Amino acid sequence: MTKVSLTALVRDQLTLAREADSGRSATTVHGGRDRSLRQTVMALRQGEHMHEHEHPGEVTVHVLHGQVRLVAGPDSWDGLPGDLLVMPERRHRVEAVQDCAFLFSTAR
Repeated sequence: MTKVSLTALVRDQLTLAREADSGRSATTVHGGRDRSLRQTVMALRQGEHMHEHEHPGEVTVHVLHGQVRLVAGPDSWDGLPGDLLVMPERRHRVEAVQDCAFLFSTAR
């Protein structure tokens, strides 16, 4: 068993994102290329975004801090701490409405 403090990771990733020229930071918490499930804590500074992309398989965003907006074509959904957003299976992006951190989970 592995135990990870998401609270500590959020704090650290937010600090890194606020200091980074890109306004983003991320660290993989579980899984990777050799696993079907991958979970990553990502942080974005207000106004920044993850570029639009496609991802095969299932994707969820669990908001841990701040406010995010998921955009897929003409549709968008806002998320606050505690919200779990399920990505549609089409091109999408994540925007930071406020400084935010979220658990980005993907399954192939």
